[in-house]
Amino acid sequence: MKTRAALLAAALAAALVPVRPAFVERWYSDLFYPRLQQALTPLVNLLPIAILDLAAAVSVAALALILIRRARRSGWRRALLRTTGTLVSAAAIGYLLFLILWGLNYRRVPLEEKLDYDSARVTIDAAAQLGDVSAVALNRGFAAAHRQVWSPASLAASFTATLGQLKGPVGTVPGVPKSSLLTFYFRHAAIDGMTDPFFLEIIVNPDVLDVERPFVVAHEWAHLAGYADEAEANFVAWLTCLHGDALAQYSGWLAAYEQAMGRLPPGRRTQVTRLGEGPAADLSAMAARYRRSSPLVRDAAREIYDGYLRANRVADGIDSYDAVLRLMIGTRFGPGWTPGVR
Repeated sequence: MKTRAALLAAALAAALVPVRPAFVERWYSDLFYPRLQQALTPLVNLLPIAILDLAAAVSVAALALILIRRARRSGWRRALLRTTGTLVSAAAIGYLLFLILWGLNYRRVPLEEKLDYDSARVTIDAAAQLGDVSAVALNRGFAAAHRQVWSPASLAASFTATLGQLKGPVGTVPGVPKSSLLTFYFRHAAIDGMTDPFFLEIIVNPDVLDVERPFVVAHEWAHLAGYADEAEANFVAWLTCLHGDALAQYSGWLAAYEQAMGRLPPGRRTQVTRLGEGPAADLSAMAARYRRSSPLVRDAAREIYDGYLRANRVADGIDSYDAVLRLMIGTRFGPGWTPGVR
């Protein structure tokens, strides 16, 4: 009981006690975490299966075995009570491990404080301009993108270059995209991918289209680089794609176009350059894949993830995904979409 109480107290303190973002940035995100990621991800990349699946299966089997053995010794009622206590202790340990292995990145200095960012630049006109630039790039890049073969190595090179431009820690090891037993859930919840915060591997929904894959993979790599916030991960993914090959650039502009057009009032959307048949067909295919998901599962997944993000001090919750538009149009860029950094 004393050990359990100590674990709960430690987990609560870790969740509630405020820590200065500058302290987290210096000692965790810039020092400890990069070394951990560079050591762990290469190991999990060697395995063709998602370790998260294996860990979940072992955990469930162990819990069932403990419950059955306890029930045989002292009856089901007492076994259930004792196993509930075990679950509480395991949850506390799991939360502490989550923070140590990856989760403290949620508490680092926000990316917009490191960029040449000004909220005054975030306007409807700027969003319309981004939509127009995106549409032109999509029309121009459609044919080349569809001739390009998906190249993880090419994307990894542009990812490394992007991290260097952001003046943060470099040397992040890209994760090998893996499938998972969660694919069925991903498909019905409209989830494109996830980063495993315990083993630092990435899982990608195999249903994502070729034109979506570079952006989705780059987003998960951004998480591996310590950009836990969803808007920041989207921003890093966008820049990674823009600095990549023809397919990656096209994937990045698709993401930017969706973000910009989703925020424009109907009257302003008609003023943006019209998409050609090819890019329009790609967006329609992406929308069709989304519609094949289950509204019930999708809404439940959103609520769960929204709660998870808010518990990790992300004030916007699930809406933080769309906050990337603020970074896209509020940041000053140099030639070749090089972000200004303070």
